Amino acid sequence: MSGSAGILFVCPECAEHIEVNESMKAAILESGCIVCGTTVRATAFECE
Repeated sequence: MSGSAGILFVCPECAEHIEVNESMKAAILESGCIVCGTTVRATAFECE
């Protein structure tokens, strides 16, 4: 076990789901979904 919990991103618009780290989460929150570009809120992320 690495000691760091994964963060799962699920887009509310296109349902794309990927595991991200903190910096990727921040980028997605700022720029939107990497697939469809929809605006994303913090509720689209969950700790694994």
